[in-house]
Amino acid sequence: MSAQRHIAVLDIGKTNVKLGLIDRPTLAEIDLMILPNRVLRGPPWPHFDTEGIWAFLLDGLKTLHDRHGVDAIVPVAHGACAALLAGDGRLAAPVLDYEHPGPEDLADAYDAIRPPFAETGSPRLSLGLNLGSQLHWQLFTDPGLVTRLATVVTWPQYWSHRLTGVAATDASSLGAHSDLWNPARADFSPLVARLGLSNRIARPRPPGEILGPIRADVAAATGLDPATPVACGIHDSNASLLPYLLGRKPPFTVVSTGTWVITMAVGAPVVPLDEARDTLINVSALGQPVPSARFMGGREYALLGGGRAEAGAQEMGAALRAPFLLLPAVDPLNGPFRGRAMAWSPQEPDDPGVREAALSFYLALMTAECLAITGAAGPVIVEGPFAANPRFLEMLGAATGRPVLTSGSRTGTGSGAALLFDGVRGSVPLALKPVSLAPERAERLAAYAERWRSQCAAAPETPPARRK
Repeated sequence: MSAQRHIAVLDIGKTNVKLGLIDRPTLAEIDLMILPNRVLRGPPWPHFDTEGIWAFLLDGLKTLHDRHGVDAIVPVAHGACAALLAGDGRLAAPVLDYEHPGPEDLADAYDAIRPPFAETGSPRLSLGLNLGSQLHWQLFTDPGLVTRLATVVTWPQYWSHRLTGVAATDASSLGAHSDLWNPARADFSPLVARLGLSNRIARPRPPGEILGPIRADVAAATGLDPATPVACGIHDSNASLLPYLLGRKPPFTVVSTGTWVITMAVGAPVVPLDEARDTLINVSALGQPVPSARFMGGREYALLGGGRAEAGAQEMGAALRAPFLLLPAVDPLNGPFRGRAMAWSPQEPDDPGVREAALSFYLALMTAECLAITGAAGPVIVEGPFAANPRFLEMLGAATGRPVLTSGSRTGTGSGAALLFDGVRGSVPLALKPVSLAPERAERLAAYAERWRSQCAAAPETPPARRK
């Protein structure tokens, strides 16, 4: 397939839906459109606005094609999400929002059937963050669903299915803390059979496999060539990881930032992973297990009003001198300090800019903790929105003592998704910028990081936040 292509990447994030156009030879982002990813209240449960996203996708494809030409399409999406299809290919039930607490009602029953962490690399998470718990709860809550349900597809593949009519899953999505996948065996876990879904989950296909051309109605609505190919699709963090798997020698770590901050350690020494600290095994686009850790950094940043104030050198200096420390966890349900309550030490700063600096330091230190507990080694590559936050980047470099590099991509996923159309091989132009840090500044930041870690270690040990 020719690499001289404009690849449309549909990126379904938890907060926003993005439609970008990637120039395949350079991996440059040509155009980008954004839609807030709204959740509808119900019935029967809070669910994603699939028809709103579909209208956005069709209109966006038409606009991109009119402006630049679209040669191929690939969907990318967050994990912990699946679509349940009826026999006619339509939804058998709305697509559940993983932040709905409903699955907690059946937590004990679900715990009795889920495979152990050692088998799946999937930690037990709150709400519906384990896809298996969602499916278990949905099938119990809606007794008629088991009769209507014909096929389960993971979230990226719901969109490739709507574009082509071909149902699929992919291992990177199944491997995203779903409890449904065994990374070592590259096969479904026993949970699939225990849920009665052995013949109903679409078979996994490589993320770059072409499922088919677009349907005739999609071509008519967008003006695209009816032969436009659609790739199977991929989990968003693993799309961010792919260019570096192909373009760098390990060891290194990719930090994918957005609603979630996810660290993926490639070529790191093998260390025991602690599921109580939100570590997991991701499955890369190449089918390889990747030790990972995560916390809801983008959501935490938004909850505390991040980005509303400027934090320059003066504000950073004030945060370091006090020092003002934000201790974990802003979101107690996820991350390496699950179950702990957020606290300011010695108190919350009055100045908004100083508060912004301390918040950015907190996010960097949480990220550094994720790197430490997965045995990460080598340079740290930051993708997504936090790559534009100098306070985050400088503290991350000082706290880890390792080189920090940034990517200029606004989406953090488009480049990797576009690479799927080249058989995940060939030249990978990586435009990375090193973060520079003066020795005196690094020393002050490192001292702050050590104090933060000491106070975290001195805090009472707490069990993981229990589902309610």
